[in-house]
Amino acid sequence: MNEERLINQFTEMLRVDSESGQEREIADYLIEHFTKMDVEVIEDDSADITGHGAGNLLIRVRGTEDVAPLYFTVHMDTVTPGKGITPKIEGDYIVSDGTTILGSDDKAGIAALIEALNIIRENDIPHGDIEIVITAGEESGLVGAKAFDTSQLKSKFGYAVDSTGKVGTVVTSAPTQSKVEAHIHGRTAHAGVAPEEGVSAINIAANAVSRMTLGRIDQETTANIGRIEGGSATNIVADYAYVLAETRSLDPEKMAAQAAHMKVAFEEAAAELGGRAEVTVEKMYDHLHAELDSEVVTTVRTAIENIGREPDFISLGGGSDGNVFNGKGIQTVVLGLGYENIHTTSERMPIEELIKAAELIVEIIKIQHSKQA
Repeated sequence: MNEERLINQFTEMLRVDSESGQEREIADYLIEHFTKMDVEVIEDDSADITGHGAGNLLIRVRGTEDVAPLYFTVHMDTVTPGKGITPKIEGDYIVSDGTTILGSDDKAGIAALIEALNIIRENDIPHGDIEIVITAGEESGLVGAKAFDTSQLKSKFGYAVDSTGKVGTVVTSAPTQSKVEAHIHGRTAHAGVAPEEGVSAINIAANAVSRMTLGRIDQETTANIGRIEGGSATNIVADYAYVLAETRSLDPEKMAAQAAHMKVAFEEAAAELGGRAEVTVEKMYDHLHAELDSEVVTTVRTAIENIGREPDFISLGGGSDGNVFNGKGIQTVVLGLGYENIHTTSERMPIEELIKAAELIVEIIKIQHSKQA
């Protein structure tokens, strides 16, 4: 392990602007870097679909032996404020100057993968084909992963290197999510002169929400009203209101049932109060689930133990690119990177976790080869 090289690789990438939607600069950097590593680099045409600054990158590393391939996925974009990041080392951590995020989500994952490839080559470690997908637009609703054509991949399973928790944490379960949108139509009238002639869309929205079971539905399911808009002035009965909501669950059937419950609440309230509701339910991503005896889990369990850590298999309430790839038939679990306070200007990356992440990736590749050889 070349720790100095790894840290330099990480901090160099942090200085490259890559806010979600504006990925061109970081994509060009990565294309140039991987090309110099003499591996195959392909940028897909997903930017035409997503409208983002770059497409997804597919990196193919030819195996030294004919064994089953393995894939990893990371994302190149960051949240805001992520322009002009100035990283520095403070004790055992890499931090920003406090005016921006750091960007360890997910450039720590990319740096760890690059260092792992360097280690494998320098030490002549045998391996099968390695496929790396670096997505754009993860922070904007997983749009890059959704647009990625997984028929390009030969791997049957792999790892998203992008989660909270120290290295050794593995997300084996994460929810499916649906967006619920309601366009509510009432009838306008003067609120002081003839309010009885109007039908308040805002009142319909309030009535509908009051009928819903929200928050923590059970241990697997949640629901939330995220935004309500409508009306123009106090003397006008509002004839339109918009409500944006979501529901998610580790159980797809429970998620579908909760979404249907919310849809019916909007429609029934509108009908009873003299208006109408146009409600759409859109699934945003599939759930992620891997059994503890599956190959994707047993491989990483052994790898974690081999680097001196204790495996910690967890369930999370949020989605990631791993959900999308899992939903497309490539079994995926998500690896903890150890980053802290992500999406804030207090974000920091423990150097020890960055090093351990690279070690873990190398070990996963070695174990995958040993199982197949």
